Amino acid sequence: MNNCEPLRRRHALSILAAAGFLTLSIFGIAPAPAFAQDAGEDMAAADPHIDVLSQDSYPRASKCARCHRKIYEEWRSSSHAYSAISPVFHKFEQAINTLAPTINAFCVRCHIGAGTAMGEPREMVIWERSQVAREGVTCIVCHRIEEAFGKVNGERRIVPGDIYQPVFGPEGGPNLAKVIENSSAYKVATRAEERGISIHNKANKFAPIEDSEFCSGCHQVVVNLGIKLEVVWDQFRASPSFAAGETCQDCHMSPTPGVVSKPELAPVAVIGDEPIGADRPHHDHGFVGPGYPIAHPGLFPHNPEAEAWTPQEWLRFNHRAGWGEEDWEDEYEEAVDAGDRDEIEFPEIWEDRFDREDARVIIVNNIAKIEEKRELRRQVMENGSRIDGPFFTNPPAAGQTLAFRYRVTNLNPGHNMPSGSLGAQPEIWLNVVLVDPDGQRVWESGYVDSRGDMADQHSKDVLAGIVPHDDQLFNLQTKFLTTNVKGTDREMYLPVNFDIDQLPFLRPAAQPVSVMNHPPFVRMEGRSIPPLGSRDAKYRVPGALLTKRGTYRLSVRMRSRAEPIYFMEFIGATEEMIRSMNEWMLDIHPYSVEFEVN
Repeated sequence: MNNCEPLRRRHALSILAAAGFLTLSIFGIAPAPAFAQDAGEDMAAADPHIDVLSQDSYPRASKCARCHRKIYEEWRSSSHAYSAISPVFHKFEQAINTLAPTINAFCVRCHIGAGTAMGEPREMVIWERSQVAREGVTCIVCHRIEEAFGKVNGERRIVPGDIYQPVFGPEGGPNLAKVIENSSAYKVATRAEERGISIHNKANKFAPIEDSEFCSGCHQVVVNLGIKLEVVWDQFRASPSFAAGETCQDCHMSPTPGVVSKPELAPVAVIGDEPIGADRPHHDHGFVGPGYPIAHPGLFPHNPEAEAWTPQEWLRFNHRAGWGEEDWEDEYEEAVDAGDRDEIEFPEIWEDRFDREDARVIIVNNIAKIEEKRELRRQVMENGSRIDGPFFTNPPAAGQTLAFRYRVTNLNPGHNMPSGSLGAQPEIWLNVVLVDPDGQRVWESGYVDSRGDMADQHSKDVLAGIVPHDDQLFNLQTKFLTTNVKGTDREMYLPVNFDIDQLPFLRPAAQPVSVMNHPPFVRMEGRSIPPLGSRDAKYRVPGALLTKRGTYRLSVRMRSRAEPIYFMEFIGATEEMIRSMNEWMLDIHPYSVEFEVN
């Protein structure tokens, strides 16, 4: 970076401020409300020590990476690392706080733990936050916990302290003493006045970090009216895995995604090029699961090289257009010189080709990490499920109704399928297609509309009469049901009844929730499959569609997506966010069979 960079950055920020951050929305994060920006500015003015505090008392993951590179590389593309960056989280969190202000800082306690510990306001925009806050569930959020909290909805205390202070883990740091005794040889520092790689001076054994209960603080979440937004712990506690004595860590830190398997061996740390101590069981800090990122690849995965630019500047880098790719840059310059195309009005920060090329190197690296995550996601979904069939009720015959079924099995012994956050997310459904002897698609269930939504009652195309309602849809998505002023219960995106109160406050029930087994006016309709359970998807194709004799092909696939598009539109997601969400839609166990119709 040259000496002009700070001036260029300040100038770029002034342009962004004058534009009201309107350009940011095209890259996945829309402008925050004015009050959120004001809150961030007011906080910075009121507490100029926030940056110092974040560096000294709440160390960043990049500092830990100096010795724990393997762990850092696993973590930096994980859902833990994504929790504070996720544009869908921010859209959802702001939407529910706008609709039901009593939520307040509930969500950020887990998603932005370090920022919450430092007193950053709930509504503080992500680019105003400290870097350690942007790291979400970063190293210190787990390894600076010294008490067993259990199910506390994220209200855990991160022990403050600079990089030299003790950490807490499954072992007591048996090799650390050797390193400290030979600090000059290892070129490490355990105090600020020493020179070398800064390291913690002690590692305390903290047994609860190996227990499943340690995870329940953020993965068993109940909002104040009694609805459970996360039921992972409840499901796990009733599962075969729990009965067998397995833990969350046994599966989610396993080298085989979604399956408890023997851990690989690796040193606990590497200083310089020297491994510290003998190889020991290594626990994967990628915490593989079904989640995935849709943020700008300059912002995620975490990458120290990317910090040369601010989040706002990254959001102005059009990574889809080919900026910074050598061939694209050459063709662009040649076309402009030849008069075949107009010059692009690049944002000032990206006017220089060399800056764009440097940024592209980071983008390529981050996209490669994202693709690794995509493959791990596919493995965890396929390792945890199976489709059997089709099983025909009667021999297929021309002109007669074709009745058949598929059996969907949850092979995961620890959680329902799907698990995690319930209500609006996640989505798992079957897509089944019948093709006749002439290659024509004659019947389908599980199709999507023009926006990518399933063709159920939430589809705008269905409501507009553009596509037919899918009457045979096999969908495992859990729904919130709310009681309304008119009519009976209906499915809603959030556990908030908008008809009862003009400004809905989520109030605790007047009577214990256990009396009704759900809060007043709100309940949940669970459709997920329990661990090792199965469910049949039954279909009927009218005989009028099977008029031809010959060979038919029946294809099936299970489809998975983290968020329905109707929900994303409800919370104000941008078109770029919606596009990315659809790009990450996963097809699981796709296969076809052929059969004869006589």
